[in-house]
Amino acid sequence: MVAVWLAGRVKSLGQPNSAWAGDQGLADEQVRAVLAAAAGSPAADDYLAAVAVLCGARLLVPIVADGDESGDGPDPDRHAELAAVLMTSASGASGALAFTGLDALQAFDPKARPVPCTLDDVASTALQAGATAVVVDVAGPHLLVIEGDLVNQLASGRRLVRVENGWGWLSVAAAD
Repeated sequence: MVAVWLAGRVKSLGQPNSAWAGDQGLADEQVRAVLAAAAGSPAADDYLAAVAVLCGARLLVPIVADGDESGDGPDPDRHAELAAVLMTSASGASGALAFTGLDALQAFDPKARPVPCTLDDVASTALQAGATAVVVDVAGPHLLVIEGDLVNQLASGRRLVRVENGWGWLSVAAAD
């Protein structure tokens, strides 16, 4: 069953990653191919492969102006704040949005501004906002919802990797 997502907003998002300066917002076709395989498969390995490929991908978080308009148009006495978009499912679960490319983000909201970030940044933002999921490419081409302990692990900076006998978490040890 696919949840219906309703718009809401969250004010928390980390600093943009300068590693993507000059990024044109094009989707990585390899990432999209793995997401397509996961969307068409009931196999847990395909889902985990999609999460793993997202661990190394640049994602775009939609940022929208919040609070600069009244019912009668712009209000010069109000100041807009930029907010990341948080969505709530019909069941009440909430998730932070991320997109694999500018085309997918614009299909969701053409006025949203893209902020490049990593999956662990999105997961951390989701948890800070009280959300339980990360929703990737909600407007297509291939929706993927990451939830549960996966979000907690990702938010702590861990990366899902394929190991000889399945899947494991990669984390970087703190420098002494």
